[in-house]
Amino acid sequence: MTSWRVPDEALTELGERIVASSEGAARGCHVAFGELTVHALADRIVSLLTDLRDDPQFQFRQLIDICGADYPQRAKRFDVVYHLLSLTKNRRVRVKIETDDKTPVPSVVSVYPVADWFEREAFDLYGVFFEGHPDLRRLLTDYGFHGHPMRKDFPMTGYVEVRYDDELKRVVYEPVKSVEFRSWDFLSPWEGAEYARPGQGYPYLLPGDEKAGDEKAGEKKAG
Repeated sequence: MTSWRVPDEALTELGERIVASSEGAARGCHVAFGELTVHALADRIVSLLTDLRDDPQFQFRQLIDICGADYPQRAKRFDVVYHLLSLTKNRRVRVKIETDDKTPVPSVVSVYPVADWFEREAFDLYGVFFEGHPDLRRLLTDYGFHGHPMRKDFPMTGYVEVRYDDELKRVVYEPVKSVEFRSWDFLSPWEGAEYARPGQGYPYLLPGDEKAGDEKAGEKKAG
């Protein structure tokens, strides 16, 4: 069974029409892996999404998700990514804008009411501020949580640890005494780690790999 997908040429043509009709709100577009991405200006995102929703040639009336991505080496370290769906046209589009950890981006709750919790999640996990949001507060982490756990500079153990105090007879919060930051080598454990079976010259094995030698020895005896 073969999967159906929109040809790249059709997606490119759609992206070019979006850019041309955006009056400068969209800076460009590209197609990769069968998906269309439109790059937009943060301060024009409300007008762009309104046009994508209401323009008869687009009709992207469903907002599927809003998520973030962190690139700490950039001055504008965050991407805010909007995923839109048109059931009428049977098309999807991804819209990206950039911002930093201090500059808020306009809320799109007025365009897509479902954006309410999506924006709260992006604020909670990445620290992206959404100007004009009706109730911008944390959604997934606890009250008083320090930091934003999806940032790449967020420490592995967090900033606060929780334990039960026998003397106070209650749960207490304490600062983590030794903060270790994550190491981003971007290597899969199957591709990057020097794990191998016996006889291949690496210094250590995955648990259970030591049995491989016994299996081969058993095969020789059986032969």
